[in-house]
Amino acid sequence: MPFTVFEKIWNAHALAEREDGQTLLYIDRHLTHEVTSPLAFEGLRARARRVRRPDLTFAVMDHNVPTTERTEPVRDVMSAAQMAALSRNAGEFGIKLFDIFSPFQGIVHVIGPELGLTLPGITLVCGDSHTSTHGAFGALAFGIGTSEGEHVLATQSLWIKKPKQMRMELTGRLPYGSTAKDVILYIIRKLGTGGCIGHVVEFTGPLVREMSCEERMTLTNMSIEGGARTAIVEPDQKVYDYLKDAPFSPKDGEWMEAVRYWETLKTDPNARYDTYHSFDVSTLEPQVTWGTNPAMTVSVSENVPYPDDFDEPSERKAVERALQYMGLKPGMRVSDIKVDTVFIGSCTNARLSDLIDVARFVKGRRRAEGVRVLVVPGSQLTKRRAERMGLHRIFMEAGFEWRNAGCSMCIAMNEDRLSPGERCVSTSNRNFENRQGVGGRTHLASPLLAAATALTGRITDPRDFELQALELS
Repeated sequence: MPFTVFEKIWNAHALAEREDGQTLLYIDRHLTHEVTSPLAFEGLRARARRVRRPDLTFAVMDHNVPTTERTEPVRDVMSAAQMAALSRNAGEFGIKLFDIFSPFQGIVHVIGPELGLTLPGITLVCGDSHTSTHGAFGALAFGIGTSEGEHVLATQSLWIKKPKQMRMELTGRLPYGSTAKDVILYIIRKLGTGGCIGHVVEFTGPLVREMSCEERMTLTNMSIEGGARTAIVEPDQKVYDYLKDAPFSPKDGEWMEAVRYWETLKTDPNARYDTYHSFDVSTLEPQVTWGTNPAMTVSVSENVPYPDDFDEPSERKAVERALQYMGLKPGMRVSDIKVDTVFIGSCTNARLSDLIDVARFVKGRRRAEGVRVLVVPGSQLTKRRAERMGLHRIFMEAGFEWRNAGCSMCIAMNEDRLSPGERCVSTSNRNFENRQGVGGRTHLASPLLAAATALTGRITDPRDFELQALELS
């Protein structure tokens, strides 16, 4: 019987099944952070339980950490309290912690693959919805809630309903100016925020095979915004090359043994899916959101829609509310929208390849007058690599702020946030109301479009600029 890569990993980790359709899965890797973990650890204490496999759980500070100078006290009281709680819990329960001063600190979904904690064929969970990101490496990764996190800490297993399977085939070659971020925004635009509900999405096709691991991470990361339970890409040589020699990757003979196993994690010919979609991206233009969810997206050359463009009354009402919140008029050109801030960061687009793309745009150029630009690398390791390449000098000479690693303005749980009415082009994954600060107005876009916008002060087509060659130090 043919199996998909998802089914192969699921079947290898299934321990038991209940009559209600829930399966008990063994969990190979548990990642946790300061926001969703405190109650899970309190639950363990209340029941006098220990962490069953502390060597398989890794904690990191990312959501609350300030991205400015790390030697100064954390000013936000709640942030400081949550970070202190994680430090105490990790110490008490014997869990490895990447704290604010760790050279490996960063966004949990960036450091997982970067450090070799994320590996093909493993089951991985984290108390964060964008845990699907790790599926880009052939891992079966689920975002979980606090009570589920407590269950994993105590038992190293998780009860979960088996999702349906969706094949998402991507064909064609991306034209200049368009990126993986534009692909996933376009998919969500077409299928809606509920188009993938109840499914694990397997990204396939020649475009996916051509993409780098970091581009695939953007696809799997934002599949959640289309309603997916998780997403996955079968592992290949690009994955092995990315993970080889990472601090926690298998070494020596164990590495060769691991690769032999990973080579079996291919979807078999004629494997069956519940749902199938195909997208040809050959003519895809850069995308940008205009509203308050990722499906409210248009091409950069288009106009803001009218409520009457939508058939369903509920859709028209949602559009009217979004336009009011965003302070936009229907029919206006997207390229006429002026911005106050550009944020380049988050677990969607804060990796080294993203920073290189931005540097190639802005080298020798200057941000528009009055525009604030934050560049926040996804990890301290990415930050050091970028600095060794001289990228930070390019950003600072362009008038950008070069920060330390963290979730930053994506979630606004620290000082990095928008003011009421402030408009931002952001490379993050969610443009919900108040997401980046109370009353803040967010337009999601690729690093290329964000870089172009930073130079002009209005939403700008990256095709208006030419990429430049970098002489990296």
